[in-house]
Amino acid sequence: MGGIIQPRRMFLWSMAVIYLAAFVSLYVQIPGLYGNEGLLPARWQLKYSGKSLWEQLLSSPSLLWFGPQLGVDTHTAMELLCLLGAALSFAATLVESLRDSVVFFCLWALYLSMYQVGQVFLYFQWDNLLLETGFLCILVAPLTLLRGSRGVREHDHLTFWLTRWLLFRLMFASGVVKLMSRCPTWWGLTALTYHYETQCLPTSLAWFAHQLPVWWQKLSVVGTFVIEIVVPLLFFSPQRRLRIGAFYLQVLLQVLIILTGNYNFFNLLTLALCLSLLDDQHVNFWLRKADKISKNDSRLCSWLCSWLCYLLELAVWSLMIFGSVLCFDLKLDSTKKGITSKTAFTYHQFNQFLQTVTIPFIWIGVLSLTWEMVTAMFRCACVSGFLKRFWGTLQWSVFAAATAAMFTVSLVPYSYIEYDSHGKLWPGVRRAYDLVDRFQLVNSYGLFRRMTGVSGRPEVVIEGSNDAVSWTEIEFMYKPGNLSAPPAVVTPHQPRLDWQMWFAALGDQTQAPWFTSLMYRLLQGKRDVIELIQTDVSQYPFHQEPPAYLRAHRYRYWFTEPKADGSYPERWWRRVYDEEFYPTVHLGNTFLETMLTQYGLKDKSPPRPLPNTPVAKAVRWVRSQVRGVPAPVLIWTLIACSATLCLLHRLQSRNKHTERTAGTQKEATTDQTANAPDSAPDTDGKSDEEQEAEEEEEEEEEEEEDGGDCEDEVEDCEGEEKYPVGDDKEEEDGMETEEILKRGSFKKKMLIP
Repeated sequence: MGGIIQPRRMFLWSMAVIYLAAFVSLYVQIPGLYGNEGLLPARWQLKYSGKSLWEQLLSSPSLLWFGPQLGVDTHTAMELLCLLGAALSFAATLVESLRDSVVFFCLWALYLSMYQVGQVFLYFQWDNLLLETGFLCILVAPLTLLRGSRGVREHDHLTFWLTRWLLFRLMFASGVVKLMSRCPTWWGLTALTYHYETQCLPTSLAWFAHQLPVWWQKLSVVGTFVIEIVVPLLFFSPQRRLRIGAFYLQVLLQVLIILTGNYNFFNLLTLALCLSLLDDQHVNFWLRKADKISKNDSRLCSWLCSWLCYLLELAVWSLMIFGSVLCFDLKLDSTKKGITSKTAFTYHQFNQFLQTVTIPFIWIGVLSLTWEMVTAMFRCACVSGFLKRFWGTLQWSVFAAATAAMFTVSLVPYSYIEYDSHGKLWPGVRRAYDLVDRFQLVNSYGLFRRMTGVSGRPEVVIEGSNDAVSWTEIEFMYKPGNLSAPPAVVTPHQPRLDWQMWFAALGDQTQAPWFTSLMYRLLQGKRDVIELIQTDVSQYPFHQEPPAYLRAHRYRYWFTEPKADGSYPERWWRRVYDEEFYPTVHLGNTFLETMLTQYGLKDKSPPRPLPNTPVAKAVRWVRSQVRGVPAPVLIWTLIACSATLCLLHRLQSRNKHTERTAGTQKEATTDQTANAPDSAPDTDGKSDEEQEAEEEEEEEEEEEEDGGDCEDEVEDCEGEEKYPVGDDKEEEDGMETEEILKRGSFKKKMLIP
């Protein structure tokens, strides 16, 4: 694999942006979810049992244990940690030196602290994925703050490989679980005919995607299986163009998901992982920068290798297309002007296939990792200077051990997809996994395992009343409810209450104990909880006085269809009544009190006074400034500010480079005019093309010396550390020495009359 300077920098910047979105999104919802008067107060999760602070941290690793030392309660401590995470990630998006291992460790520790007390509202796969990817950032990022250099390290390819392995596990498992679940919609290739209207928070474009013909929906399912099950194997291909092809297919899938559904930062996180499939050469192609081509390569050899690679790529893609046609019986249907498809294999055959490939895929990962280890070790051995070689080898040993350990432990959640393969793992690996499980270092994944809402999208609608006669529906900001309201676009924000309302509708109210707490808080008229439903409290129908009675019904929702004349309907949704979800309750109601007691949701302790420490006052002041601002607006404002400042910094750097180049050229022209007015300069027999090539190389070197901007500039490696491989460095030093001698010879000739 080629250089990874640019992809690694893009990955780290993307992770800083994702952390920013995650912290801000969670911060806005903390009072209503985890406040002292929220749905599930976080202080219930931190029980001080008299143990030492170290024992408490081991049992539940969270920085919230330090809240009493700061003089703040758990709710205020959560807001403080979120503010610190948002500020730190925002700074990391602006300053490259802050995209550092230490900074990413802090971000990971802060989010893990939230996760430990997040309960059901933070137990999503993307929260686990963020923690696992965030921990990998600690290994991938440079030690800028401690070592003072952002230079290329010999083991960078090694640690960056872990992100590719994580991407493989995520995509492969997501494809496999769809078929292993035996869901009839996935096996019948009809899942997408239901998905767009039954997903948690669809976008407006989902309505239009739902109207596509059935043959196209089934073909899209086939494409999903190919991208998620077959294409991930190309992540480890030694042929770079195959990896790049896999990159674009993954990006296509993620972009389509983003356009049709609100999955917060999950798809952005997956796109960030996809950057591990790129190299500097392809990123330079995006940036329209020329790559240095070795002049020593034989043209014949290069031509033969190029054609062999093209033939290999053609064979791989042809085999993939042929296999898709064979496995899904793809045929052209001229009468319906489409493509027919059906699953041409059985569950038993697929299970046999999975048993056959699960372990070999592990060995493919082992071979790929071994290659990265060996090449990184070779780079360390080629570094000139004993101390540098020793230091590089020591770093390689540490990071190689860490990479091997992370890979080994990840085999446990990876093998969950196949029971027999999981049983073949060495017991020591499972014990190691159990030791680190509390830190969420590695996790199992599997999205959209089964398609829900086949008989209609279930949706819980809460109604309030003051007289138990006339009822008013309580409309949420993001989830479907009002039939005429268009689906919202909220990415990368995750409205966690809206998401849990979707899960609650899939079962009985007893399976969602927090729902009883929601009804109780709404009857009390708690503002923090109301803001989870409507940020603008004036839009809440009972903002002046809490309702005296509440009830909840379940409806079945469907997207509307276009009219017969092709025009669009006035409403986005249609619905029918299903059943009662929660009976009519009021404060003091026997059923409500019984449920609160049964689930332990009633706080018997007296209300606690607000802390008045300077830290608590500062946190409350920040909350007062952002109260009432919609979370998506707040998140996108911060991201836009960060991107704008980065762009301005980049433009400023380019202007400085242009001025420096112009001044250098003007000075050289002046010297030539003063020293050799009557004779043409001797160029030592160099052609115009060679002179232009040298000038371009000098310009690139000057650009590299300009230092860190945001994403698209080559890293400043600070002198000798820029080229860690000894042979390459010696060759480069030789070229520079030769160039200096030639320049000196040129000046002497200019001065001789």
